Amino acid sequence: MAIKRINPDTLHKNPAFTQVAVVDKSAKLVFVGGQNAVNAKGEIVGDDIATQSVQAYKNVLTALEAAGATMADVFKMTIYMVQGNSFADGYAAIMPLIDPKLPPPTVSGLMVAGLANPKYLIEIEAVAAI
Repeated sequence: MAIKRINPDTLHKNPAFTQVAVVDKSAKLVFVGGQNAVNAKGEIVGDDIATQSVQAYKNVLTALEAAGATMADVFKMTIYMVQGNSFADGYAAIMPLIDPKLPPPTVSGLMVAGLANPKYLIEIEAVAAI
């Protein structure tokens, strides 16, 4: 196995994320650049955090697939969200897309003043090991 996920007993446990991920040196790393709510036609999908979160997450899945990876291979995600939006609302919207049988990656969430386009509300990066 290329990824070992660790949740020390002395740290909080949460089903949405893993505290530590260790990647075996034999793994090939896949870096997915920040994905936002833009569809294949270049159109921004939605003007609310729930709709944009779903599109951004689907874009991450598509990018992973193009590299021969899946969410099972992801060990690190970084979520950038524009201030004033709710991580809880964005996470609730993508829940139907998440396989609860997969171990979750490590996750960092950052509130930012803005993203590359003022209409973007979220951007998601991922790192996978295959």
